[in-house]
Amino acid sequence: MDKVEIFENERATGYNQFVETWIPNYHYFLGRLPKLLSETEKKDLLIVGCGTGNEIEGFIQAPEHWEITGIDPSPEMIKQANEKLQHYENVTLIEGLLSDIDVEPKYGAATLLLVLHHLEDDGSKLKLLKDIAERLVSGAALVMLDITGDKNQIRQNLKVLKFLLPDGLDEEQVSNRLNRIEKELYYISEERLSELCSEAGFEVPLRFFQSAIYKGWLTKKKLT
Repeated sequence: MDKVEIFENERATGYNQFVETWIPNYHYFLGRLPKLLSETEKKDLLIVGCGTGNEIEGFIQAPEHWEITGIDPSPEMIKQANEKLQHYENVTLIEGLLSDIDVEPKYGAATLLLVLHHLEDDGSKLKLLKDIAERLVSGAALVMLDITGDKNQIRQNLKVLKFLLPDGLDEEQVSNRLNRIEKELYYISEERLSELCSEAGFEVPLRFFQSAIYKGWLTKKKLT
């Protein structure tokens, strides 16, 4: 169940350009995260699958002071994040899996962006959500961004996504990518995401953002 997709080589070095091309309103979403979580009392933030550190940049520029821990299994992605963020004393970057780090101290909030659709729904998605819940204080917010929907929703939204892509992209590459999303990624329905969150110890997630196939969710760890 601990099957993790690690971005290396060209996939890692081209990641930033890829997400900017393929996720409409990506930077708008990242830019609103600090405000969305601004009422968090304990400003210790856990960023799961931090990649090259894109969402961390927004938090270090926020009016509030955040202590930020980012974790990612990809050495190349962590290397890129370190190059951008090494001068910020409030940022800690860890190469590895979330299950590798201690459950204490607890974090006041967490983000999980563009990660779940790489994990099979064979217990792997649930395990990650449980691992996050275990490391959060009671009532802590979790923000997710992921490819979500049933097969028909994904198929229809992929048609919309194609119209939202920048002009001038290679048609064959676009076709291959759309086909990979539809047939190779492990997206789940909104109902299934709610079930997994509930089982992992979170409230039913609220969908607050959508850009074609990509949906943003806000939930909280159940009060204990």
